[in-house]
Amino acid sequence: MTPPASEKHSELSGLPSVDELLKTPEGTGWLAEFPRRLVLQSIRDTLASKRTRLLAGNPADITRDGIVGEIRSLIAKNASFSLKPLINATGIVLHTNLGRAVLSEKALENVVRAGRSFTNLEYDLEAGKRGKRYSHTKRLLKEISGAEDAFIVNNNAAAVLLCLNTLAKDKEVVVSRSELVEIGGSFRVPDVMTASGAVLREVGTTNKTHLHDYENAISDNTGLLLKVHQSNYRIIGFTEDVPISELVGLGKKHRIPVMYDLGSGCLIDLKAHGIHSEPSVQEIVKTGVDIVTFSGDKLLGGPQGGVIAGRKKFIEKIQKNPLARALRVDKLTIAAFEAVLMDYMDDKGALEAVPVLKMLLQSPEEIRSRAGRLAARLKKTIKTERFEIVSDSSKAGGGSLPEVDFPSFSVSVRPSHLSLNELERRLRKGSPPIIARIKGDALLLDARTIRDDEIGHIVAALAVYLNNA
Repeated sequence: MTPPASEKHSELSGLPSVDELLKTPEGTGWLAEFPRRLVLQSIRDTLASKRTRLLAGNPADITRDGIVGEIRSLIAKNASFSLKPLINATGIVLHTNLGRAVLSEKALENVVRAGRSFTNLEYDLEAGKRGKRYSHTKRLLKEISGAEDAFIVNNNAAAVLLCLNTLAKDKEVVVSRSELVEIGGSFRVPDVMTASGAVLREVGTTNKTHLHDYENAISDNTGLLLKVHQSNYRIIGFTEDVPISELVGLGKKHRIPVMYDLGSGCLIDLKAHGIHSEPSVQEIVKTGVDIVTFSGDKLLGGPQGGVIAGRKKFIEKIQKNPLARALRVDKLTIAAFEAVLMDYMDDKGALEAVPVLKMLLQSPEEIRSRAGRLAARLKKTIKTERFEIVSDSSKAGGGSLPEVDFPSFSVSVRPSHLSLNELERRLRKGSPPIIARIKGDALLLDARTIRDDEIGHIVAALAVYLNNA
């Protein structure tokens, strides 16, 4: 029942003013702890919310304790950072929505060192004059990939855009129809090509493209032959595509540069680990391809960035493009990238030091053991609920290794007094947030992406949410 107008007026007039709240002991405390602007905005928003509810005839707590409590909660919310660390219990190692690659300790330490002081970002200490920011990663990229030259821009989409704009603006780029892909976030090869100023010349069919398809499409206006790695999908069955080595041969025959958008950027040979679908950057460079582009924050396990590697004469031309400045990376990205690349100077060391590789390639026994430790602590702490270790499978994520299922183990939770959706919501909105997934009649916590030092946080959160159901 809607309160009468006189009652509404009485309630509205009973709301304190901003100034009155600032003069309370709580208000004085807020101003001492938080910026004045943040405190004022939180008070105004709380009072505005109360007025709106009252005017709509809805109940609102207008007691002093109720108002002060809401303001305190809103201040705490507004004062916290929006970008938060969280616990990834989904099993997806390169979860795009969760920030993709987790950085190594060495990378984090180097970022802190670079961030807290001035650096020689564009200063040549030997010559005592201006230098180039690309120099800090160039040596390592050349050594690891085998390319003549290389540099980094802010992501792989930018790398592709910059290469197309430099090498094929107003010219045709020949690409197989089966490789005109969309790789998330509206990154579509045809659209990027249009934005670059290049002209798309698609050849072949959805499932089959032959070398003669490329050759028949070559004309006086052909600027580039492009191959795009199927990093986030597979076409299976009656299919055929042209190996990059054959495309390189065709390019040399007609003196047309060949570019390979590799995408995921794997710097180690995964065949030794039973994965045969993902070529390494080194393999592609050895084919003699002129340009190869790939991501820094996928299988490489570094910060967001797009690497452009290949023949020196093309790299130098690409670096001189005015767009290169607009797409350049900052000192923190370079610091992280340099540290991660240092890990790759030793393949065995990289498997241990790079979190992405370690999470992807850990043994099922190791994951089972971690799931066991989590389940044991949950059973000991929360005796009213049932927790089980179940066989599961994980994905690389981030548009990498789409056809590979990694055997894993999860702890399943079937709350007795709470819905699965409500439990998932509470975990997601907790501190720290815990991101899990629902499968069938259970909430699953995949141990592949849970660190040992996160087990305690998960147990504590579930103890609160399940016991207070």
